[in-house]
Amino acid sequence: MGRLLPWTGDDGQPAFLAPGSENGALARLADSLEQSQLQDASVVFDHAVSVLENDSASAVELRFVAERLSECLFNAMRVADSRGARLPNAEGDA
Repeated sequence: MGRLLPWTGDDGQPAFLAPGSENGALARLADSLEQSQLQDASVVFDHAVSVLENDSASAVELRFVAERLSECLFNAMRVADSRGARLPNAEGDA
């Protein structure tokens, strides 16, 4: 199986990059999207901290932050799964 991509197919199932195309345009696009997702997560995290420090934050604000954090966590976990799957295993296989 190839690299897990940071998007899904039309059917909502995980999308994978074909083995042997790790240096192509699609791989570079995936790298760029992963980087953007991680940067977004950092921005959302900083915003969430600010909202949570505000004792008068409304339920709407808290829900918004929770939804964005959930999205960012999902994306970050997908990036981690994708990158982790590309690490050599304990036996030294690539």
